Amino acid sequence: MRIVVTCTDAMLIVPANAGEGGEKLKRQRGHKARLYLTPSQLTAAEDQGHAARVMWNCLHSWWTMLPEGKRTPAAADEAIRQGRKDLDFLGALPAQAAQQVLKTYLRAWVNCWEGRARPPAFKARFRSRMAIDIPQGRDLQIVRLNRRWGRMWAPKIGHVHFRWTKDLPVGKRAGKLNKVTGARLVRESDGWHVVFRVQAEVVDPTPHTGPTVGIDRGIAKPLALSDGTFREHSAPG
Repeated sequence: MRIVVTCTDAMLIVPANAGEGGEKLKRQRGHKARLYLTPSQLTAAEDQGHAARVMWNCLHSWWTMLPEGKRTPAAADEAIRQGRKDLDFLGALPAQAAQQVLKTYLRAWVNCWEGRARPPAFKARFRSRMAIDIPQGRDLQIVRLNRRWGRMWAPKIGHVHFRWTKDLPVGKRAGKLNKVTGARLVRESDGWHVVFRVQAEVVDPTPHTGPTVGIDRGIAKPLALSDGTFREHSAPG
């Protein structure tokens, strides 16, 4: 039996035989952890975050001023490389993080053209969230130190500690399809955090061909089924 659970305007379909077979798929998820930086590391992270924001704004000015025929990813990449040479403070941002700024900016335009988002805009100093991308998971060098703490490598910042709140596929747990593919350092109101991009292998549940039952949650009756029956709370003890 396949169960359909409805709650207000949301619907969740739970196959009863989930995980019993089917081909394996790759699942992408994010895991956020709190970073604990030293004063010198905090200064380096702030410099990189501001450099990433300024690079976005310079790229946006360059892109919108050019004729449409000259707006190409190759020309934008060349402009970023030249900007890092001409403006010393942009050099605080690692080269791979600078390339991620370009990829994110181009993706923002694609989302706009496809009707999923508004056009990219300038990032204000005090209204935008600072973020630094680390696109390669192999550069992170993640190590679990003990039950509560982990350590990772951030380019031009060094080894930083973070709170270990969930197991990550590192070391012997890592594999070709189970691994950390990258990370992003973000600054929140309570400090800096790291968001790991985790890839995991999961089994695609086989489609169920049996009957379907809808469930509606209520107050007088905890569960009302579409076949006319009800489910009560079990007696305590």
